[in-house]
Amino acid sequence: MSTTTPAPWDRIDGKVQPWHRDRLAVVYVRQSTPQQVIDHAESTRLQYGLTQRAVDLGWALPRVLVIDEDLGHSASGIEDRPGFQRLVSEVGLDHVGLVLGIEMSRLARSGREWHQLLELCALSGALLADPDGVYDPAEHNDRMLLGLKGAISEAELHLIKQRMWNGRIGKARRGELAVPLPVGYLRRPDGQIVLDPDEQVQAVVRLVFDLFDELATINAVLSFLVDHGIQMGIRAREGPERGELVWRRPSRVGVQNMIRHPAYAGIYVYGRSRLDPRRRRAGRPFTGRVRRAREDWLVYLPGVLPAYIGLERHERNLERIEANRARAQSMGALRNGSALLPGLVYCGRCDARMVVRYQHGAGGKPWQIYECSRAKSDYGGELCQQLSGPCADRYVTGLLMAAMAPAALEVSLAAAEQAQQRRAEVDRIWRQRLERADYAADRARRQYQLTEPENRLVVRELEKNWERALAERQQLGEDYDRFLAARPRLLTVAEREQIRALAADLPSIWQAPTTTDTDRKQLTRHLIDKVRLTVIGDSERVTVQVIWAGGHRTDGELIRPVGRLDQLSYYPQLAARARELAAAGHSARAIAQILNEEGFRPPKRRDHFGTQGVRGLLQDLGCVSPYEQAIRRSAAPLDRHEWWPTELAREIGMPRVTLFGWIQRGWVTAHQQPDARRSWVVHADPAEVERLRRLHQRPRGCPARQAWLDHQQTTIIPNEEGTRRDDGQPHV
Repeated sequence: MSTTTPAPWDRIDGKVQPWHRDRLAVVYVRQSTPQQVIDHAESTRLQYGLTQRAVDLGWALPRVLVIDEDLGHSASGIEDRPGFQRLVSEVGLDHVGLVLGIEMSRLARSGREWHQLLELCALSGALLADPDGVYDPAEHNDRMLLGLKGAISEAELHLIKQRMWNGRIGKARRGELAVPLPVGYLRRPDGQIVLDPDEQVQAVVRLVFDLFDELATINAVLSFLVDHGIQMGIRAREGPERGELVWRRPSRVGVQNMIRHPAYAGIYVYGRSRLDPRRRRAGRPFTGRVRRAREDWLVYLPGVLPAYIGLERHERNLERIEANRARAQSMGALRNGSALLPGLVYCGRCDARMVVRYQHGAGGKPWQIYECSRAKSDYGGELCQQLSGPCADRYVTGLLMAAMAPAALEVSLAAAEQAQQRRAEVDRIWRQRLERADYAADRARRQYQLTEPENRLVVRELEKNWERALAERQQLGEDYDRFLAARPRLLTVAEREQIRALAADLPSIWQAPTTTDTDRKQLTRHLIDKVRLTVIGDSERVTVQVIWAGGHRTDGELIRPVGRLDQLSYYPQLAARARELAAAGHSARAIAQILNEEGFRPPKRRDHFGTQGVRGLLQDLGCVSPYEQAIRRSAAPLDRHEWWPTELAREIGMPRVTLFGWIQRGWVTAHQQPDARRSWVVHADPAEVERLRRLHQRPRGCPARQAWLDHQQTTIIPNEEGTRRDDGQPHV
């Protein structure tokens, strides 16, 4: 009589039925990480060995399905598991009779996934098995035992994670946890972190920070690196070249991470990001990383790492990056456009930051306008104030020229020295590249010469490597020669003398074609913190308050161009003087000359009154010259509902020139008198006058106004006597 204890696999208690064997037996194989697949090969072998257990339970070998797509995937429920999804699909389709796992934690460590699998197995009649036995999820006792196993598996995972986390955070708080290092750092075998011993790597890192101090934007730094052919030295973190130095082209993300990373200021940090499972995607595990606020970092240890820059410089760089963001609270990065003061202009009425809006001016040239549109954009209100940009830019430019004049020579010498230093740094990096290429070629030569000539298989390959290294060295030397031809290493004597000569004429430098809009804006931001503008009423006068870097304040006033005469602050005096001169019998030409001599100026950026402008002013004021009075007396009297254009414009409250524009476009019913001047007469009854008044009060882009104007154009019918509308009324 045998005393051998039967294995758990043999105590099936009649749970495995023939119809179970008609379905598939699925062996689920999983390891949590790729490293476990390499290090724990015995566990993987045991899981694959479950195939024989399925055969022992009565399944034919071809009916045993092995699902091993989840090797290297965690079962915590955080990431997607293609193998587990395939298993659930097969169970749901009634294709599975038995699911085998080395232990229940291999199937799932998440209660949600575990109970989902149990429910599907209970509905389809599938069994589950591990080394302890076979379970039927449809039976109460087995279901309760499986639920307990799942709960223990989930709790076990929590305990494992908690122990690992306590050890990790404790090591991090001592600054000993090995975290990925940024460009320019290297970890020795004993764990010590040092600056990368390669001089070229260090030179590129320092150049990036110097360029950001000078150029102030990440895009400008990236453009400089690309234009000068500078590459980034990166230590490979994985693969057969792990730890080797690899040179790659610079990228925006790489430059931004360098400037933001606290390690360059000697700060050891841990916990700058957290994992948000809701933001993860299949096949892209790192998309779930979310940046934490600085106060939420888990470890912050200054002075632990060797530093490239100081802590204050690092803080200043972070502030500049934040200021470059296009938000209402910051100035924003320097962008294209001729406006000098974007990000610096504030409204003197509500203290909100004013924005820049460009519109096409004469000749298609963009014309900038500073406007306070916070109430309009946020609450649908009206514009607080706006003014032409060039007048404000000219005023501030004058202040800048006056402020920089005493230090012009010192600034020019400093600029020459800075340019010389930058050229020297770039040239040093190029020479280091050449030195590296020389070493690679010499190493390939020595390898070729040390090989036995009889070993032709190796010699031929080493010869190709030597030739390739020589070709790369020659190409790099030619690129360096072309670089020197375009950008000499040293400033010539002529260039230095030119810089000194230009220092005496700052306006010429400011207006030079080689001085870009970005250069002007950058210099302005260095010297000025804020410009507060306040339009006095609706007039042409604007008060300006310039707050300089350091807190000094300059107050002044400028004149902006306005669109109407009645916006001028001296319009009452101008109108009174024009009436006085017209009553004295002066002609329009004489009145224009007198007004110009007395210092009166018209709106819309004009520097003097003309004859036609004075005539329009007199007509708006209701003053008719003797010549026009004679013409009107000689003309036939106006019929009922007929108007002189000047009188109708005054009645409606619209500019006279706008009404004449409507007449010329055929939007108003009018005809010309048979007098010498062919004077216009407009036909408008009270209803028409009221309609014209309402249309004029509507905004220019209003759909109702545009629809009426389109209708007026489409209802014009030509005839031999001129034009008329389709209602039979005469038209222009």
